[in-house]
Amino acid sequence: MKRKVIIMGAAGRDFHNFNVFFRDNKDYEVVAFTATQIPGIDDKKYPAALAGKLYPKGIEIKPESELKNLIKKNNVDLVVLAYSDLPYEVVMHKAALVNATGADFMLMGANNTTVKTTKPLVTICAARTGCGKSQTTRAVVKALKARGLKVVSIRHPMPYGDLVAQKVQRYGELADLKKHKCTIEEMEEYEPHIAMGSVIYAGVDYEAIVREAEKEADVIIWDGGNNDIPFYCSDEMVRIVVVDPHRPGDEVTYYPGETNVHMADVVVINKIDSADLDDINEVRANVRAINPTAKIIEAASPLFVDKPELIFGKDVLVVEDGPTLTHGEMTFGAGVVAAEKYGCNDLVDPREWAVGEIADTFRKYPDIGILLPAMGYSAKQIKDLEKTINDTECDAVVIATPIDLRRIVKIKKPHCQVQYELQEIGVPTIAEVLEGFATKKSAKKAEPKKAAPKKAAPKKK
Repeated sequence: MKRKVIIMGAAGRDFHNFNVFFRDNKDYEVVAFTATQIPGIDDKKYPAALAGKLYPKGIEIKPESELKNLIKKNNVDLVVLAYSDLPYEVVMHKAALVNATGADFMLMGANNTTVKTTKPLVTICAARTGCGKSQTTRAVVKALKARGLKVVSIRHPMPYGDLVAQKVQRYGELADLKKHKCTIEEMEEYEPHIAMGSVIYAGVDYEAIVREAEKEADVIIWDGGNNDIPFYCSDEMVRIVVVDPHRPGDEVTYYPGETNVHMADVVVINKIDSADLDDINEVRANVRAINPTAKIIEAASPLFVDKPELIFGKDVLVVEDGPTLTHGEMTFGAGVVAAEKYGCNDLVDPREWAVGEIADTFRKYPDIGILLPAMGYSAKQIKDLEKTINDTECDAVVIATPIDLRRIVKIKKPHCQVQYELQEIGVPTIAEVLEGFATKKSAKKAEPKKAAPKKAAPKKK
């Protein structure tokens, strides 16, 4: 008999696990996805056009809050957890709820969920959201391009719109961001690649995506999301994982971040310029305890502010990267560091002026505190963000999102942009750990074929 399955997700890993393991597997029937973390993706359907011939009506996506009732209603006997950046205690609470219904609880590993690429592969993952994967990925791309390699990146999924239209997406110029109707979160990840003249793919069907990327790449880069494990493997690959000493201990207490650390060939300890020495040492010791052979790179993420004079002595509103503050649970980011570095008078609390879905975000994530997350999963949410910024009583706005938010929302107050890049401290560097990787081998000269012996002409009679 088929096993009835529910996949718990957040519009990313859940769809991928379904596509590569369950979609054409007649031993299982996926009766529903549940959704959390990302607003507006529940109460939809995973469309029939992507779900395959076994699911002609598609698959329902329901709020995770309905999980217990869905298990009982559909006689489900297997629940798969397929999203990331959860503390172990939360994972086990979910497992307990599932097991209490009589169903099995499952976490899937790499053997059943990775797609093999024919190209050399570098994966960049992390122990938590907000460790600094993006700037690490850019450093890897630059190091490989400096060697004359054609590098194509593939980003962890963020499909929150029309899933069929988003099956395979290629971004090579800024116009593609508008073409694919990107959210702010998507633009934050794709735009920096485009700005440095690189191509990045994303979407829903990651086997179809990599087959397209392989057509134009010497090397594939997996640009991971949250602290998820890679979607790809290769016969030639380097696994890089970023850890954060601002959150010491998280590298061994969050799912599946610790899995990444176990698998890493290279671990980047980022932000050592702004972290306490004791915390750096704790993170290093934890990495060494579970992965003693990994190469360790120490790095900083120095800040650059285009108008620092707008900060000095002023009451400023800090707008930070949304996911880093929400499910990443960071209590500060680059904007706070910049505000303190350049001598602000005070940080302004925006909650009094928050409206609509931004106010909802503060209620859902009360530990965000006085920072404003740049939430923009929908046009309404972007409008609510814009109104919240403009209504907040402050002298200036410090924008610390990975993209220039001023292109998306109209900010009527004085404002400045914070940028940051990875800077390796000492050795080894990114370039050094990739030395010898994806080396172009000269093709062997083919030996000329020997001419076939001529047959003697038939004798005339």
